[in-house]
This record gives sequence, structure tokens and C-alpha cells, in this order.
Amino acid sequence: MSTLASHRRHPVLAGRLGRCAMRCTLAVLLALAGVLVSPHAATAATDPVFIRVGSQPVGVAVTPDGHHVYVAESNSFRVSVIDTTTNKVVGRVRVGGTPVGVAVTPDGHRAYVTDSRWDAVSVIDTTTNEVVGRIHVGSTPAGVAVAPDGRRAYVANAGSDDVSVIDTTTNTVVGSPLHVGGSPFGVAVTPDGHRAYVTNSAGWPVPVSVIDTSTDHVVGLHVSIGDFPAGVAVTPDGHHVYVTDQLGTVSVIDARTDKVTGGPIPVGWKPNDVAVTPDGRRAYVTNFASDSVSVIDTSTDKVIGTPIDVGGSATRIAVAPDGHHAYITLHCCGVVAMIDI
Repeated sequence: MSTLASHRRHPVLAGRLGRCAMRCTLAVLLALAGVLVSPHAATAATDPVFIRVGSQPVGVAVTPDGHHVYVAESNSFRVSVIDTTTNKVVGRVRVGGTPVGVAVTPDGHRAYVTDSRWDAVSVIDTTTNEVVGRIHVGSTPAGVAVAPDGRRAYVANAGSDDVSVIDTTTNTVVGSPLHVGGSPFGVAVTPDGHRAYVTNSAGWPVPVSVIDTSTDHVVGLHVSIGDFPAGVAVTPDGHHVYVTDQLGTVSVIDARTDKVTGGPIPVGWKPNDVAVTPDGRRAYVTNFASDSVSVIDTSTDKVIGTPIDVGGSATRIAVAPDGHHAYITLHCCGVVAMIDI
């Protein structure tokens, strides 16, 4: 089965693969040839450093100690592990199927990787970089997030319109699937662990669903925001939630009231993901079809500066715990772009 076929229910990914190869700029092509793989190649704070990984990378996560980056390669059946001190791949973990999302536990001991082809989640021991478990979830799992206490993982199943909850101590699904909206894609848990926000990328019946994690039930607050949401991130203080809309904007939810209080903020074309810096001052947005990253000042909820050109289809983003770097997967090009922030 092709990656395109496996993502036929993902409005965020479907229909893009045929355009990807044409949008890689010269800088990324040089990276694929092994030219720009050293941090010394960057000439400015925001100039990307390109790290070659496998085919069609999607999900990306940085370990809590900041030493490694885990990259889900949707067309390579594996996860690449990058050493952040050298910006080189130091390990490859074969997980099979079509890896899409990845999340690392707060203690850094495990990585959870969604497999959208075989409706499963693989569990990687980050010490040995070996698969130590495989968990059946709903249909076409995409995004995954681990709760701050590390006891639960929440998996957005785009094909079955629900969320699976995994007990990470037993690596089993607990309870029944939580029915949300159409084609759930992104998921983020608040820092206090009380709620999880899920983007329903089909936009129906509502774009964003909210889960009460104390009961693992969808609460009566279905936030209306945009039309085709994808990425979601919560600020470190837990007060605000940033959500990308594929029509080119980002909106802001007040997590204390679950009301939209900011935006829509115009960014690039088809923004796919968003990540907030550890100090909460900036939100970085990947613009898939603009090959760029927009930067939002969270104090004003306005875009600052010009978009950062990363040379390819900017897909998912993860910020290092120290807030110094961000890692962006370029789906078309088989590379990860690292930028100083």
C-alpha cells in the first residue's frame, strides 16, 4: 500500500505526495547530497541545517534531555534517531507499516510511534533503540501525545474518528475509544495533565474536541475554530492552545474557558503543525505548501519577521527542551531541518 493510500482519510496529507519532489530547493538537494549536515554550515541564526533521514518523514520528537531526536519516516518503515550534538543519524529502528506520529515519555525511556497502515502503536526502548511492544489501536492512527506524568498516551485515530488511550505501564489500551470528530489528527495534553485537545482535520462536526483526562471522556466542550485544523500545541503555563488551520491561519483557545480568544492569525499556505517554545514567548508554525516556518509572538498573537525558508514541505516540528533549536521534518525531501530559535 502506498503512503498516499494509507493517508486517504487524512486531509492534512492526502494529495501532496505528487507535488513534493518539485518543491525541494537547491539547499535541500545539497543536503541530500551530504553537503549541509554540520551546524557550522549555518550562516545566520535562522539558516536551516539539513540532516538526511529516510523517505517521507512526518512525526518528530526531542527527548527530554535534548540529546536525541526521533523521526517517524512514513515511507521507510522505520524511525531514525538523530544525535543533536553532531546532527547526524546514529540509529534506525524498524517499526514496519507507515510510521506517522511520535512522542517520547517525560522520563525519556520510551518512544511511542503510530503506524497508520497497520492500526498500531510501536513502543521503542530509547536506551537500546529496539521495539519492545506493539499496541493495536483504532483505524489509521496519526498524532500521539504522552501525558506529563507519563502514565497515559493519547492516540488520534483518523480512520475511525476516535482517540485510543494507552496505559503506558502495561502498554495496553484502556477503556473504549473516545469518539471525537472527523479524521482526528493532532493531539496535545495540557501541562497539568487535566485535558487533551484533539484537532479533527475533516472539520466536522467541530474542528477541536476536548478530553477530560481524569475520566478519559470527551467533555461537552467542542471548540469551533477554523475549517481544517491540523497542528495543536499548549503553552507551558497551560493557559492557551494554538491550532493551525489548513486554510492558512492559526487560532488561539483560552484553555481556562475553552473559548477562542485570538486569531485567526495569517501565516503561510497549509500550516500543518505548531510548537511553542519552553518559555512560552513564541509559537513556530510549519507551512507545508509554503516551504517555510512562521513565528508568532504569543504576547501579541502576531507574526513577527519574515517566514523562515526551510526549502521543502515543512510538515511537523519539535522544539528542544532548552529552547535553542527546532527540528522540522520536510516530507518531500527525506530530511530534517534544524533551525536556531
